[in-house]
Amino acid sequence: MRILVTGGSGLLGSKLVRELAARGHEVIATYNQHAPPRVEGVRWVQLDITRTLLLEDLILKVRPHAVIHAAAYTDVDGCERDRARAWLTNVEATRSVVRASRVVNAYLVYISTDYVFEGEKGMYREEDLPNPVNYYGLTKLVGEELVKSSDLLHTIVRPSAIYGVGGSKKSFAEFVVERLLRGEEVRALADQYVSPTYGLLLARGLADLLEVRPLGVLHMAGERMSRYEFALRIAEGLGADKSLVREAKVSEMSGWVARRPRDSSLDCSRARRLLGWSHGTHEAIRGFLEELRGAEGAAEGH
Repeated sequence: MRILVTGGSGLLGSKLVRELAARGHEVIATYNQHAPPRVEGVRWVQLDITRTLLLEDLILKVRPHAVIHAAAYTDVDGCERDRARAWLTNVEATRSVVRASRVVNAYLVYISTDYVFEGEKGMYREEDLPNPVNYYGLTKLVGEELVKSSDLLHTIVRPSAIYGVGGSKKSFAEFVVERLLRGEEVRALADQYVSPTYGLLLARGLADLLEVRPLGVLHMAGERMSRYEFALRIAEGLGADKSLVREAKVSEMSGWVARRPRDSSLDCSRARRLLGWSHGTHEAIRGFLEELRGAEGAAEGH
């Protein structure tokens, strides 16, 4: 299958292109600023997705059987500060992906977010009504609606708090590990709940999804826990001093520009039923720590 992945050098995209290539797919992947390492079976294209005519032109030339639209502006506070950039990246680029995918009749997978929900109840199901509390969540929801209102075969995938190694900015999990290894205190929110999702397990789930093609919305995320619980689980996996992990409260986050949902955790029972999707926290954290050690080893070898 010929698959186009936008955002192929990102935290999720970098895992996804490797997984798809390893399964024998022909992969074309876009990146913007961060030149990715060479991957067997992947053709890289440098492209700023806000240059929407070039984005549409690429899809029309490649004529992919499937498009996985993973590129987005995900800086929550950044989206609040620079709404024009957020709209251009998360809405207008998605509009172009939908438009060109219709011409070539591609199956479209749109990577959305748990932040489309207001976060008042948690364990959201696919049919729950979105109501974002920040501009990032709003732009991703508008992107969802563009995909839904097209006549494309599509799946909208909502993960939560993706972590792993290899993105352009450090994930929360990497930050926790770095501080713990230096013997420094980690302050983590005890009153904000998410479903931390390991990028590699999500990438494998998305590769499976291409075979099954369940239509509509699908939640693919980890177990519900607070950021504080997640940091404790990482400390446990590392064998680090758990007393270094300290509780913090959302009310103390004076540096935040955008509001965050209090509990945006996701119910993933539909993905379990349709794909056999599983995301055990112990397995995910173990895989993440192994990946981190591998990346450090590779860096030392250069």
